[in-house]
Amino acid sequence: MSQLPTPTQASRRFDLSQQFTALHKISVALSRSLDLGQTLEAMIQALYEHAYMQYGMVCLFDKSRSALFIEALYGADTEVVKGCKNVRYRIGEGILGTVMSQQRSLVLPRVSDDPRFLDRLNLYDYGLPFICVPIPGPDGVPLGVLAAQPMELHEDRLPASTRFLEMVANLICQTVRLVGHMSVETEALRQERDTLRRKVKHQYGFDNMVGNSQPMRQIFDVIRQVAKWDTTVLVRGESGTGKELIANAIHYNSPRTIEPFVKFNCAALPDNLLESELFGHEKGAFTGAVRQRKGRFELADGGTLFLDEIGESSPSFQTKLLRILQEGEMERVGGDTTIKVNVRIIAATNRNLEEEVRAGRFREDLYYRLNVMPINLPPLRERQDDIVGLAQFLIAKLAAKQGRNLRISDGALRLLMGYGWPGNVRELENCLERASVMSEEGLIDRDVILFNHSEASSMAPAGMPRGPAPTALGDAAGDGDMDDRQRLIAALEKSGWVQAKAARLLGMTPRQVAYRIQILNINMHRL
Repeated sequence: MSQLPTPTQASRRFDLSQQFTALHKISVALSRSLDLGQTLEAMIQALYEHAYMQYGMVCLFDKSRSALFIEALYGADTEVVKGCKNVRYRIGEGILGTVMSQQRSLVLPRVSDDPRFLDRLNLYDYGLPFICVPIPGPDGVPLGVLAAQPMELHEDRLPASTRFLEMVANLICQTVRLVGHMSVETEALRQERDTLRRKVKHQYGFDNMVGNSQPMRQIFDVIRQVAKWDTTVLVRGESGTGKELIANAIHYNSPRTIEPFVKFNCAALPDNLLESELFGHEKGAFTGAVRQRKGRFELADGGTLFLDEIGESSPSFQTKLLRILQEGEMERVGGDTTIKVNVRIIAATNRNLEEEVRAGRFREDLYYRLNVMPINLPPLRERQDDIVGLAQFLIAKLAAKQGRNLRISDGALRLLMGYGWPGNVRELENCLERASVMSEEGLIDRDVILFNHSEASSMAPAGMPRGPAPTALGDAAGDGDMDDRQRLIAALEKSGWVQAKAARLLGMTPRQVAYRIQILNINMHRL
């Protein structure tokens, strides 16, 4: 607390220049913070230091309790300030309650002359004046009251001092309303954030992970266990097996769930941009670096960083990544300040990292840093028991997205179970979405299931065993080495481009043939 002004200072004329100085200090105090208590305390401190007003007090009206409560007080002992939070004034009670009820300022030339003065804080000098003004509200009802005691008895100055406090009360009104609006918006954002967190946690909860096969049940048990700790996880599996889904489940079921979950695809950027993207850069670090930028590691501080396609990264990038995994520290590109980060790493790859290490394309020390807790996702062809459950789950998801009821026939399910799925769950989802679009009545039957064999075959990794891939087109039209499009064209040519005849040749319905003509982009104008 500042030293009390001397009597000589207090006796100086409180002229306009002093009022302007005090108002300037008060406006600065009111705009410095959105913490209402701190802001009001700084304001009444400015009253004390520049306007010769002691024991400034702001009381705000609580509608739910129908009383005035002290929000800020300056100049009193610590114990008094602590105790003032329990002091209240009902409307019409004492000087403060009277100002609240009458909605106009009240000035006491001497405190001792008015029996309404309660002095529940036992602070004020009974030989000095007391000024109390209402803090105006938007609907005409005051938000509260502002009170202070001049340090000297000069009755001729009381009107000017009262007008001055009324101006201050107007400034307080704007601040209280602004902070109130900000509090409402902040609370709304907080509730929305919490709702989204609950929704995401439910979305990636274990109950929403589909798989009843033995391999998947074992993987779910591992995920539940590893989610509890900060262990580095390496998720391995072919493209489309759900590696990112596993990473989401680990993060949103871990103690870091309220912290950021940042994703980064190591194959998405050239090597010269990877370092800046992950570690950030300082302004002017390179051409185009017009401002400082945080990297993914800083953005994920306290949370989880998912490094997808880690097997695609270059040796130079692997070296830089190894340091931050070992030391937990880094520097931005172009900077020399060491930054400590606390990030959990979940990496994913569809490559055989052991072969990459032997070939010298992946650092062995980085491999061991990442491979602390490996999770190997089996391809869909090795867990045929999960196809029915996955199909039903994906159809329910598509139905919600399209806003209609969708069903799938037993025949369509049998067709799905006989296919090898080189694109795994991602291919299954694409296949069902394509089929749902072509199902006008909402029933997905065999006739709208289409497998793109040539495309799917090219997507399968070299050396990967290709499971059975039954065709929806019969072999009656020609060579078994033909793909679907060639086989359908051959049947149409044999039938003179009559779709019904081609359907009989292929053992299909005319609707199935018409659908495949559209999907496979066959030009029927060649007639």
